[in-house]
This record gives sequence, structure tokens and C-alpha cells, in this order.
Amino acid sequence: MAKKNPHTNPENFRDALATVKEDGKRNWVYPKKVSGIFYRYRTYLSWLLLIVLFAGPFIQVDGRPWLLFNIFERKFIIFGAVFWPQDTHLLIFLLLIFMVFIILFTVIFGRVWCGWACPQTLFMEMVFRKIENAIEGDANRQRTLNEGPWSVEKIVKKGVKLLVFAIISLLIGHLVMAYLIGVDQVKEIVSQPPTQNMAGFVGLLAFSGIFMFVFTWFREQACLVVCPYGRLQGVLLDDNSINVMYDYVRGEPRGPLRKSQAEISPKGDCVDCSLCVQVCPTGIDIRNGIQMECVNCTACIDACDEVMLKVDRPKGLIRYASENSIQKGEQKLMSTRVKAYSLVLIVLILGFVSLIATREDLEATVTRFPGMTYQMRDNGTVSNLYQITLINKTFQEQSVDLQSLSEDVSVELVGTSNLVLQPQSKVEGRFFLVKKQAKVSVPQEKVNLSLIHEGEEIDQINTSFMAPVAKKQ
Repeated sequence: MAKKNPHTNPENFRDALATVKEDGKRNWVYPKKVSGIFYRYRTYLSWLLLIVLFAGPFIQVDGRPWLLFNIFERKFIIFGAVFWPQDTHLLIFLLLIFMVFIILFTVIFGRVWCGWACPQTLFMEMVFRKIENAIEGDANRQRTLNEGPWSVEKIVKKGVKLLVFAIISLLIGHLVMAYLIGVDQVKEIVSQPPTQNMAGFVGLLAFSGIFMFVFTWFREQACLVVCPYGRLQGVLLDDNSINVMYDYVRGEPRGPLRKSQAEISPKGDCVDCSLCVQVCPTGIDIRNGIQMECVNCTACIDACDEVMLKVDRPKGLIRYASENSIQKGEQKLMSTRVKAYSLVLIVLILGFVSLIATREDLEATVTRFPGMTYQMRDNGTVSNLYQITLINKTFQEQSVDLQSLSEDVSVELVGTSNLVLQPQSKVEGRFFLVKKQAKVSVPQEKVNLSLIHEGEEIDQINTSFMAPVAKKQ
């Protein structure tokens, strides 16, 4: 996806991925080092975000992790609040709020997230790329090294780079596992032999291997081929959306500086130095307009501003701008689309807040024990075995009791007289429903159960009781 501007030469307009050659093979991108105010701010922000990212699993509130996304046990802790499978509707609301916010943010500010805060960009440009530049040199040296024959220098540099990349990938793999299963479980996995926890060991290797592959070889293809966000911007952006854009009104017609006074100078400010292309981590030419591959990293802005200063022309030939601000000189942020998305976002947030406010502190689910129907007892009674799952969503220990509201049906808890729930925990127990066989009149009847907490009923649960009908005397 790319948007042409009226001053772009159609013959130079690119209609294929910059990272793919005409024969379909990979066109490796070697972006030049960049410096400038935007790159400096991105570096500072990346330090902060990386610190937060690596510290996230270790932050605990009252002994609980601050963030946990345990998809295996279907337990999610977001900013200290626990969400269980019974809270699926709340998680759906959270997901909808996140999606609408991303849509609204993209409609207004384009792909700022991709260039400034996306973990893929953070690690690739601010960690792995810096290490690669330190070991192999700048873009030209890297190209020469890769295209040259194998030598001692090449083996040493490639070996050191891959070793460092592997160590960092292992760290990232452990970090992801810490977000999924918790820091304590990761510590347990790494402190034991692999045979003691093979699933966890394989998981760590798999995540580490994926990150090693992405940051060593796949690189910008993760943004161009895998990530759907770049394709979404094609339907989200409009002429009022702010993106990294080339001011074609001011820059065209482009052309190099003329040393001879006799030669006519180009009318536009663009000197056609192509530095904006050379520093781009996805290999595009920003002068061709908005493109799917652009991640708004601002590298082209810094490179262009540096050139403009050298040729004594105003900075901002490439800048954050919208199509309307460049073409018409006007900027309208609060468009009809923005107002509509904002209204939807507000409604979703209000709905989520109301659901949180009315969420029950304790929830119970009762199911019949699998594979069993009824059991005849020697004392003339018949029983059914059930499983009960209780979730305590509060931060205090809770004790609950289960009672039957149905006539002639009693409850017998297995192994305890009441159910004790630790804070923010799930407890599974078993119990029997018992009834005298002589009073069974139907093979299956509905039974109402009451969940009692501190002498008050907090929930009613419906289930069924199965038993053979008593023979008539």
C-alpha cells in the first residue's frame, strides 16, 4: 500500500516490497547509522520501556505479580487485578477497549506505536542493531563483510555476534515465560534438570529460538509480512492522519545542488541525496508517499534535517504531518471518524467500569463428577458425586459453606466441613448430594444449592440429581 503524491515521478514509483528483489529473493537491508533529536528521544524512551518490560514480571503487589498472562491456567493478572475464565466478558471488554484505542490512535497519529514503542522495534533497532554495528561496523562494512569470502575476521565477527544474540534471545525467552507462568515457576524450571520439567524447558528453548530467528534473520520481515497492523493502516488512515511524511510541495522538483552558478538550481528543497532511503530500516523511499512498510521510526527525519542544515535550508522537509497539512496547509484532528471512535471508546470504558463495579467477589461452578451417575448406600440412601470450583476474587481469605435448598436432599462435603479460599485463588472440591432412596419419585430432579458466606447467601446454584425411582409398596 502506498499513496502517490502528484509530484512523484510515476516511473520511479515503487510497487513492490523493498526487501524483495525482482527474482523473488531476499534483498537484505543495511540501514545507515542515524543521529538526531528524534533518534535521541527514541533511545531515551527505549531505555525506559525496556526497563519496564524486564521489570514487569518481578513487580509484585501484596505478594502477587503485577502482570501475569497465564494462558495455560487461564489466569490473567492485569495491574494487580485477577481475571479468571468466569471473567471472560471483562477480558473481552478490555480487548475491545484496546483495539478501539489502537484504531483511534492510528487514525490520528498513524503508526507512532510501531516506531517508538513496539517491542519488535525496540529490540531490533535499539538492542540488536546497535550490537551488530559495534561488532561488524556500519552499513557499508556489514555489506562488504557479508558479500566477501569467509576469513578469520568474518568467522570471529559472525561468531561473536551470534553468541551475543543467542544470550539476549535466551533472556527474552525467559522474560516471555515469566509473563506467562510467573517468575517463581521460571526459577524452578531453570534450577532443575530438564527431565524434571520437560514442558517448561522446551517452552524456554522454543521462545528463545523464535527470537533468535526473528532478530538474526527475519528482522524487518516481521513488520512487513507477519504483523497485520501495517495492513490495517490502509483502511484506518485518511488525509488528516499524522504520519512521517515528505513535503512534496516544498521539495519538488528534486535535484542535486549545482556548484556552477551558470546551472539552474532546482526549485524544490530536496537535493536528492537519498539519505532518507539509506537510513530506513525497511528500505523504503519516504518520498513515494505513505507506505505499508513505514513504521514511523523518524530516521528519515533526522537524516533529512541534517542535510537541510548543511545546505542552509529550513528543517522539516520530512516531518510529522498529514496529507491535508502539506497539500492545503490545514490540519483537522477532530474529524467525524475521530469523534465516532472516541464515542465508542467512551461507551466501552463506561461499560467496563460498570461491570467491574458489579463483579461478584466469589463465584462457584458445580459440575457432575465425570463418569459417575449415582451410588446406592447401605443405609438406604442414594448419592451423586459433584465437583465444585470456587474462585475468590478478593484480597482476603474467605470461608464458604454449601447447603441444599431442595427438600430431602443433603450436602456432604468430601474431606472438610467448609471450603476455605485463599486471596485471589481458585479452589476445587468435591461433595455428595444424598437423598433417601425411598423418597425418589423421578429419575432426575432439579436441586437448588445455596452458597453461604458469613451467614449470608451470596449465590444460588442449580444442578440435577439422578437416582432410581423407589418401588411402590
